[in-house]
Amino acid sequence: MFKKLLLIPALTLSFMAFANVAVIVHPSNAATLSQDDINKLFTGRAKSFTDGKAAEPVNLAEGVAIRADFDQKALGRSSSQMKAYWSKLVFTGKGTPPKEMASEQEVLDAVAKNPAAIGYVSAGAVTGGVKVALTLN
Repeated sequence: MFKKLLLIPALTLSFMAFANVAVIVHPSNAATLSQDDINKLFTGRAKSFTDGKAAEPVNLAEGVAIRADFDQKALGRSSSQMKAYWSKLVFTGKGTPPKEMASEQEVLDAVAKNPAAIGYVSAGAVTGGVKVALTLN
């Protein structure tokens, strides 16, 4: 019985680790985005969407489970590597990391209100107030 109780949280956590990540934009955003475009936006190497309009990336706070998935799938780095990357850029005055939100709901709200915003949430959290630009498996 005790082993079964331990197994349920373990299965839940393993499922969460493999959640699909939905990169979201404002519904009016017509830009087409590749994974490389998203990488450039979230690492500060690009400041605008592919259509030339300004982009404002919105990140989830450290410790939010889907952030680690996004960092790995979209940026090809662990969350600790991304933290080190941004620390170096901030220290040298060469960059400012994306604004952080505490929850997926905050990201959804921010993107729904701001045509320049781009963020990400777990695919199951997407609402009608945003548009999915790309899904990362």
